[in-house]
Amino acid sequence: MKTGEQKIITKAGTTRAESADRAATLAPEKAARKRAALVADKSGKVRRSNPQLYLNREFAQLEFNRRVLAQAEDAEVPLLERLRFLCIVSNNLDEFFEIRVAGLKAQIELGADFTGPDGASPSHVFREVSLRAHELVARQYQLWNDELLPQLAREGIRFLRRRDWNEVQQAWIKAYFLKEIMPVMTPIGLDPAHPFPRILNKSLNFAVQLSGKDAFGRNSGFALVQAPRVLPRVIRLPREVTGVDHGFVFLSSIIHAHVDELFSGMEVQGSYQFRVTRNSDLFVDEEEVKNLRLALQGELPQRHFGDAVRLEVADLCSPVISEFLLQQFNLSAQDLYQVTGPVNLVRLMQVPDWVDRPDLKFPIFTPGFPAALTKAPDIFAAIRKGDILLHHPYQSFRPVIGFIQQAAIDPDVVAIKQTVYRTGANSELMQALLEAARNGKEVTVVVELMARFDEEANINWAAKLEEVGAHVIYGVVGHKTHAKMSMVLRREEDGLRRYVHLGTGNYHARTAMSYTDFGLFTCHEDIGADVNEVFMQLTGLGKAGKLRYLWQSPFTLHSQILAAIRQEAEHARAGREAGIIAKMNALLEPEIISALYEASMAGVQIDLIVRGVCALRPGIAGLSDNIRVRSVIGRFLEHHRVFYFKSADSVLLSSADWMDRNFFRRVEVCFPVLDDKLRKRVVDESLKTYLADVGEAWEMDGNGHYQRKKAAHGKREAAQAALLAKLASGPAQA
Repeated sequence: MKTGEQKIITKAGTTRAESADRAATLAPEKAARKRAALVADKSGKVRRSNPQLYLNREFAQLEFNRRVLAQAEDAEVPLLERLRFLCIVSNNLDEFFEIRVAGLKAQIELGADFTGPDGASPSHVFREVSLRAHELVARQYQLWNDELLPQLAREGIRFLRRRDWNEVQQAWIKAYFLKEIMPVMTPIGLDPAHPFPRILNKSLNFAVQLSGKDAFGRNSGFALVQAPRVLPRVIRLPREVTGVDHGFVFLSSIIHAHVDELFSGMEVQGSYQFRVTRNSDLFVDEEEVKNLRLALQGELPQRHFGDAVRLEVADLCSPVISEFLLQQFNLSAQDLYQVTGPVNLVRLMQVPDWVDRPDLKFPIFTPGFPAALTKAPDIFAAIRKGDILLHHPYQSFRPVIGFIQQAAIDPDVVAIKQTVYRTGANSELMQALLEAARNGKEVTVVVELMARFDEEANINWAAKLEEVGAHVIYGVVGHKTHAKMSMVLRREEDGLRRYVHLGTGNYHARTAMSYTDFGLFTCHEDIGADVNEVFMQLTGLGKAGKLRYLWQSPFTLHSQILAAIRQEAEHARAGREAGIIAKMNALLEPEIISALYEASMAGVQIDLIVRGVCALRPGIAGLSDNIRVRSVIGRFLEHHRVFYFKSADSVLLSSADWMDRNFFRRVEVCFPVLDDKLRKRVVDESLKTYLADVGEAWEMDGNGHYQRKKAAHGKREAAQAALLAKLASGPAQA
């Protein structure tokens, strides 16, 4: 001890300094124990009612769109693809307001005090959503104006602004207006005989201030101009007019420039574009209606005129006009989004397809084809040799279409059963089902009429199928049929055999080119029997039979997932190997989240790859420090659902995310991959590859914030690029 230094001894026989050091060391441990005591009881069971356990769904949805916007901000992403990502954010926000924000506003209006698992009230969530959404939209337009527009112009892709039009361009645009636009326009003056009209959801409109009197001596001073939906929102101009290879002008710019032509003899004082977003969630009381299809057909037109939830106006719109429009739509200042550019960026989505610049897009690739099908063009013979796994979009969707096409003309096929959730307006697969019915096959199609925003297409297909004698079923009242199943019954030498396709994604050829999904062909007897049992539930009446291999919502999927998680926890407590890796689109169901927390506290290492919303808080000491959550945002939309439980060495694929609706209000299936080689493929391709991703992966913290993973050497090692190189028929070519 140095001279003069005093040493204060505590009762425990240590110095005060030593005690302070020890206290500092133990502080995090004490905090962790205290936190764990708040969320779990003495037996280690998580207190599910504790709102601290969960993140808010709406906030998580906006965080997801921030990650998508980051793709538009990324200079390493090809320029036209950055534009596409910018549009995707706008499209996502449209649906977010139409459904999620509309729901919040409805709860607030009804005075509901319902809170989600996170404990936040609807009014609090709405206020926070408004703040975050305004920030997100502001960043979108800043990116559009300051980065994308100038960079596109340098590449000969120009969006001509009114102030920059030369005489040649002005003449061409005026002629286009007079010939193509003005004849279909119907301006509406506002006066006692012409009240404010009904405005279509997400339509382009103009509020016009006028002075002077019209032919009847009226002087209302205000009119509306609605841009007909038949008009393109972006117009391509000839090269000789623009002087560049790809010149465009917005419809809004043309109407702004020539709106005075619509009001002869009057003076236009101002013209302001605006767009209103409405509640688009359909309400059909399925228990009251006698014919769901007819009820939906009557409800669909009203989707365009639901309650307003958001008003978008151009930045030059005057406060007087903005306030007037807010009053007309019964909205508040929180619902106003004033933007520095076109009020609908979604309309730019077509531009990358119009511009023939491969160097500014993702490299073109040809999806691979499984060797098993290359060697055996007869798909039924190939399936008899062994299960076949398809990994879309890296591998082709053609075999799935070919499966039904071959069944439609095969004289030995006696029946086809198929679920349809989303399939598109022009579907080869649906055409094959029509052909099968015409050829005398017993065709049964379970069409989900309540597939949001695909209701009209599904209604049309249902009508066509019924016309050719197919059995069309609309699923089960109160439960959407979301399972992806196709079954072909074929007469063979040893009797009838079932051939089955099960998938994680929809039977939609277009989305199969941009969504990551798995599809499995099998003629496994027990799996075929399980699939047949599910179809029997959907089409007939009776108690649910016991399934051998499939886990099914709303009956067993939730309990089976819980049991699998708890089994891993038991193994970890016993000192045996345990682990969980799960990939999905969303994780929200509280009981599943609680089970994951308990497994983490038992020592189970858990990796969750959740593309979108995740309500679980990872990395919380004493609670979830063994859980990692990551999200991968890249060229393709991550869509497959894959669950791996290490103690059982089981790999399952599913149509279901871990959400309340998927477990309890939908018909879903979860199916095992039984073949050892295919099971290893699934783990390697959809789990290990994604966990090794640096560049397109984002790590989530306990507050719901994400940090992008970056390679130490600065070179991206993206999962999607690796899978393209591995599975596509050849290297991607620019």
